[in-house]
Amino acid sequence: MKKNSLWRILAILLVFGLVATACGDDDDDVADAPEELIAVSLQLQWVPQSQFAGYYAAVELGFYEDVGLDVTIIEGGLDIVPATVLDSGGADFAISWVPRGLVPREEGLNITNIAQVFQRSGTLQVSFADSGIDSVDDLAGKNVGNWGFGNEFELLAGLASAGLDANSDVTLVQQDFNMSALINGDIDASQAMIYNEYAMVLETINPDTGELFQPEDFSIIDWNDVGTAMLQDAIWADADRLEDDADYRAAAVAFVEASLRGWAHCRDNPQECTDIVVAVGTPFGGPAHQAWMMNEINALIWPSPGGVGLMDQGLYDQTIEIATSQGILAAAPDDGAFRTDIAEEAIANLEAQGIDVKGSGFAKGVVEVAEGGE
Repeated sequence: MKKNSLWRILAILLVFGLVATACGDDDDDVADAPEELIAVSLQLQWVPQSQFAGYYAAVELGFYEDVGLDVTIIEGGLDIVPATVLDSGGADFAISWVPRGLVPREEGLNITNIAQVFQRSGTLQVSFADSGIDSVDDLAGKNVGNWGFGNEFELLAGLASAGLDANSDVTLVQQDFNMSALINGDIDASQAMIYNEYAMVLETINPDTGELFQPEDFSIIDWNDVGTAMLQDAIWADADRLEDDADYRAAAVAFVEASLRGWAHCRDNPQECTDIVVAVGTPFGGPAHQAWMMNEINALIWPSPGGVGLMDQGLYDQTIEIATSQGILAAAPDDGAFRTDIAEEAIANLEAQGIDVKGSGFAKGVVEVAEGGE
């Protein structure tokens, strides 16, 4: 271990009061490093999958240990609201889409976004190419699927932007987290994440051809193009603890640093990170599906022109404008809804280690689709 890394770990542990004295000399002997790590937990928004590969990679590759942390990742699910778990003390940090963090914050949970990992939205509305649905306007009179649970905000804002009333101009249908309703003809346009459900249709056999469905078989509405995309995966922390507990803030900087290092590693080593997630175990999709997801997730993060984890003010303002205009939020949140100081410190530490925090040369790869994602 390099000397500067050793002292960074010591600094964190000293703040937490877990060590009383530092090493008595300046040699680089790894035996002088503190053995006890700070235990922290991360609540995910959903089940294990490549959407969270950066965090799993940081655990597996020892990036959290390098900054003095012992991180436990807690799986999410339909009945789990990361913001509530975080605010109640059930986790030290949480992953949540921005609107799904801001709504409970407006309701009284004092949480704050400390690292905006995803720079783009991954939400699509997918239809068959022969359905005649080529734009939001074409959704009029159609059965339009969505998952609910706060995933529908971009769709509702998109409908409103086209002058469509969600209660009368379309028929909203709550769909499962798969594409069977679209394939079976039960709905005309299905909600899909570009990294998950969209891959599911491409991994399905077209009964008319006996081959896998192809991208040209579908029509895509991308909310980034429509202008109603909202910011998604971010790292959230307890705002009260950040202000009152120096130990917790030190851990937050360390946690963000190692997490962003994990995402930079997955950018440069997507197959390794895919393998890590597959080894953890996921209920959705096999290795090919997770490889697709890893490729698409990287494209939602990279490039990060201002530095990975830093908030794009323009996209944040768009998210807030949509949330307030659609009644998702009663009013724009105060300045404490997000903060950049923690991510800025983490990025500075990563840059000092020579890690590329912007990914300016990133180009999405090509992943081979396999039936069932296997």
